[in-house]
Amino acid sequence: MDKQNRKAIIAGNWKMNKTATEAAALIDELIPAVKDATCEVVICVPFTDLTTAVAKCKGTNIHVGAENVHFEKSGAFTGEISADMLVDLGVEYVVIGHSERRQYFAETDKTVNKRSRAALAAGLKPIICVGESLTQREQGVTEELVRMQTKIALNGVTAEELKNVVIAYEPIWAIGTGKTATAEQAQEVCAAIRKVVGELYGEEAAKGLTVQYGGSMNPKNAEELLSKPDVDGGLIGGASLKAEQFAVIVDAATKG
Repeated sequence: MDKQNRKAIIAGNWKMNKTATEAAALIDELIPAVKDATCEVVICVPFTDLTTAVAKCKGTNIHVGAENVHFEKSGAFTGEISADMLVDLGVEYVVIGHSERRQYFAETDKTVNKRSRAALAAGLKPIICVGESLTQREQGVTEELVRMQTKIALNGVTAEELKNVVIAYEPIWAIGTGKTATAEQAQEVCAAIRKVVGELYGEEAAKGLTVQYGGSMNPKNAEELLSKPDVDGGLIGGASLKAEQFAVIVDAATKG
C-alpha cells in the first residue's frame, strides 16, 4: 500500500496542560521549529487555550484542534462545548474517544460515535481514538476489540465524511507509561484498522485513511514507528509539550 496516497499527520495532544499564557509561549517556539514540515502539524489544546492557539497559528502551517466535543448542538449541558462553538473559533480538528475520556469521564463506543458524527456534520475533522488495555492484549482480543471500536465509531458516517476522519490507535497500556508498542505491534493493529475500514467502505477509501499511532511516541522511537507502511502519523502526548521534541517527531514523519 502506498503511503503517498495518504496525508501524514502529527498531532500534539496537550491534555490538561498549559495556561493560555504558557500556550502562547510554546506556540512561539513551535512555529519556527516545524515551519518546513511536509506532514500536517496539529496541536490539540485545552478549551481555554483555543482562542490563543488559533490566533497564534493563523498564517502558519500549524492547525488547531480541541480535545473533546459534545454531541448536541446546544442545550442544558453545563460545562460542555458544541461542534459549532469550536468551528466558530476557527478550530479544525477534535480528539474524540481518548482512553482518558473513556476511563475517567464515562465515554462509551456509542458516545464516541455520536460525537464523531456531530463533529463531521459541523465540518470538523475528528481524530477518533481506539485501543486495548494490557489485560485485553494479554487475552489476545486486541484485533477484535479495535475492529469493534472502529465499526461503532464509524456507524452512520458516509464515505464522503470518512475523508475527514483520522483514526488513532493508542494502546491504553502505552499512554503516559513510557511503554511503547513495538513498531511491529503498531503496524499490525494499524493494518487491522485499515482492513476493517476497507470492509466497510472499500479498498480505495481504506488506502486514503490516515491512521496514527499514539502511546508514548517520542523522538527516539518515532522514526521506526513512522517507517511502517500503515502508520501514517502520531497522536503525541508528553513530547508535544516540548517544542524541540515535537519538532523531531514532525521531522521523522516528513521522512517516513
